[in-house]
Amino acid sequence: MYIIKFLHSLFPLRIYFVIGLLVLYGCADIQNPNDSDIDDKELTRTESIPENAIKMTPAMDYFPPVVHSEEYEDPLPLPDPVNTAGIEDAPVITADGTTFIFFFTPDGNIPVRNQILDGVSGIWWCMWDSSAWTEPKRAQLAGPNELHLDGPFAIQKNILWFGSARVENYGELDIWTAELFQGDWRNWQNAGEQINLDFDAGELYLTADGQKLFFGAPENEGGDLDLWLIIRDNQTWSEPVNLGPTINSSQTEYQPYISPNGSQLWFTRYSSLGYRGTAVFRSIRSGETWSEPEEMVSNYVGDPGLDAAGNLYFTHLFYDEEGNKIEADIYVAYRR
Repeated sequence: MYIIKFLHSLFPLRIYFVIGLLVLYGCADIQNPNDSDIDDKELTRTESIPENAIKMTPAMDYFPPVVHSEEYEDPLPLPDPVNTAGIEDAPVITADGTTFIFFFTPDGNIPVRNQILDGVSGIWWCMWDSSAWTEPKRAQLAGPNELHLDGPFAIQKNILWFGSARVENYGELDIWTAELFQGDWRNWQNAGEQINLDFDAGELYLTADGQKLFFGAPENEGGDLDLWLIIRDNQTWSEPVNLGPTINSSQTEYQPYISPNGSQLWFTRYSSLGYRGTAVFRSIRSGETWSEPEEMVSNYVGDPGLDAAGNLYFTHLFYDEEGNKIEADIYVAYRR
């Protein structure tokens, strides 16, 4: 997501919200904005999208996502009210499949400072209502006068883990948590010095019991991202352990997702099958050993996650023939 100046040469997809090694534009402006800069109008997502925005459809897609496994049907974009002509990214779904959380910004090309001040960019969420998702609403994850920009990473039980740019951070971008209770978000707090300063953890996911945390971070400063594991030890975490050469390659591995039973590790890496941009990979655990990752979905896709039925959700970025980014939507490949 574009609260970040992205290293586009490394990451053509993700698009719009990443934490870790990336450099926030306009960080000083978060601390001391002019009152006249702040947009105090309460806009809907639709109202905030530029009039000339193009709503892409599968029929218009030059590089549609391709599924390589017979386990899944061909992927489809989530219908209204989730996807719009703006940017939908970073899908996170609860284990029971009833709560859907994502990042939205009306225009991926607007300056970061505008996203922070526009009153709509950030985390949105909706609920499953028997046959459809409810109209998404913006998650309130800070006080009314606190400037911030947030994107979701994981949810463990009713605790959301998210990346945030705000003045209370240890760095420019920190990991925070918030609790979902009776339809409201509360108790938002920084995930702590150990995760944010000592480990410099990036995008992450937790096991269902909350005891193991997988995240992306470089082995060496300025290097490509690897996937790492830390284990909870009372109120602290163990030293990070690199997942090793079976999972980590000479490329960048990031955006981990771990299945509820801990047997499947999904993540994002550049395609190894000759498709465009990044792809979604899966590794299966046998005992303490992870299998060689298999490329599951290709063509400008990333940020995988599963619902209770095993359906696969991911972000897909639309490009035109000249290589210009158009918009991003959240897709689902239903399990057969």
